[in-house]
Amino acid sequence: MLGIITNLFKKENSKEDAKNRLKLVLIQDRAMLPSGVLENMKDDILKVLSKYVEIEKSKLNIEICPYDEDPRKIALVANIPILKASRRK
Repeated sequence: MLGIITNLFKKENSKEDAKNRLKLVLIQDRAMLPSGVLENMKDDILKVLSKYVEIEKSKLNIEICPYDEDPRKIALVANIPILKASRRK
């Protein structure tokens, strides 16, 4: 019985996940970013930040989101968990 209830909610989450992925694709398309640019930006940001702090890469999240009410405006939003500061020499 519990499995049936769980599956009902799981389908709804899957639907929401698909909807969110489609939104992201549309936002990236509107930003006119060529394929792979966001991933390259993420790599470059990590390289720079790694000089100063230790980052928990498995929980890193960088995405493009709508900004303001204008659909043509976008923002690069980063959630970068920092474990500790690096000691620079």
